[in-house]
Amino acid sequence: MHNLYARWMYEWENRLTSVDNNRVVRPLEWGVEWAHDWPCRNGVPPGQMPSNAEKFFAEYNQRIIANSDEFYSYRVPSDFRVEEREVQVFSTREVPDPKLEEKVRGTRASFLRFTSAVRTPYPENNLANARWFPARGRRAVVLLPHWNADAIAYTGLCKVLNLLGVSVLRLSMPYHDIRMPGEIRRADYAVSANIGRTLDAVRQGVVDIRCCLDWLEQQGYGQLGLIGTSLGSCYAFIAAAHDPRVRVAAFNHASTYFADVVWHGQTTRHIRQGIEAEIDIERLRNLWLAISPMVYFDKFARYRKKSLIIYADYDLTFLPEFSRQVVDEFAGHHLDYKAVRLPCGHYTTGEAPYKYMDGWQLASFFRTAFEA
Repeated sequence: MHNLYARWMYEWENRLTSVDNNRVVRPLEWGVEWAHDWPCRNGVPPGQMPSNAEKFFAEYNQRIIANSDEFYSYRVPSDFRVEEREVQVFSTREVPDPKLEEKVRGTRASFLRFTSAVRTPYPENNLANARWFPARGRRAVVLLPHWNADAIAYTGLCKVLNLLGVSVLRLSMPYHDIRMPGEIRRADYAVSANIGRTLDAVRQGVVDIRCCLDWLEQQGYGQLGLIGTSLGSCYAFIAAAHDPRVRVAAFNHASTYFADVVWHGQTTRHIRQGIEAEIDIERLRNLWLAISPMVYFDKFARYRKKSLIIYADYDLTFLPEFSRQVVDEFAGHHLDYKAVRLPCGHYTTGEAPYKYMDGWQLASFFRTAFEA
């Protein structure tokens, strides 16, 4: 029976993965120009082009890890504002779902906008965006969706958390929905075969999260937390490791090294296809080490917080063995955490009945986590 269930689950995962048929295979690009304004330069002049790009990034990652508080530092934005506008889906599919488009037609919502403290060549991406779901009380979380999520994903969870007295800022991650440059149809610039741009996107995502915490603090919210799913989980973990204000954090799908997910994950097989002729997994891991949660557990443990880790037994994107390694790290560092296994996969977590199991675990956690 177990084998039959596993086969059924893997077939379902494969079908759901195949829905997005507009993935683009791109060749390896070093993207050293993205490091132009990064901190942790260690005397390297801005704009200097290295003769060996791989060596440059491998060494830069080591400097970032050693000085990550500097790398993920920022200036608090001075242009926070809340605007009301019509809700849009911003689907990343080749053919958008007309039912979703109709569902939001004519609806309006409030959005926090501010200039991202990390600048990129894309004006759309430089204006951060977070939909605001206020509730009574002084508890609030920043929610990070999954990679290529449309703009209305997780709104149901936001409303459930509101019922529990938790306000939510649902952050549009770099290069997602309204922040997506016009030249692309998917959030490919957030995770891609461009080494430097991918590093920069994670830095921007982490800094944007911390800026959202600044705004919430300015509004009088004293109990702050994070929720991240998939890529959002990576961003959330790194932010929590560098910001003492985070008291509770939920990681909905968790993994070890950024490169391992890209190399072995079903969702990112098109990225591997574009780079594997020029680079192997060990070299790629060194190039993206500084955006990997695994290297920041000591810094995560600096600040007391309560955590929830949810992972899936049949996950073909964040492989279960990687998620179990994350749980082992939480245990090895004697952190306050709860680990939950779901009997599904990565994509099927968003399908009934598993999305209700997932939502129940998240809601149950945040119902009491702040009190603890």
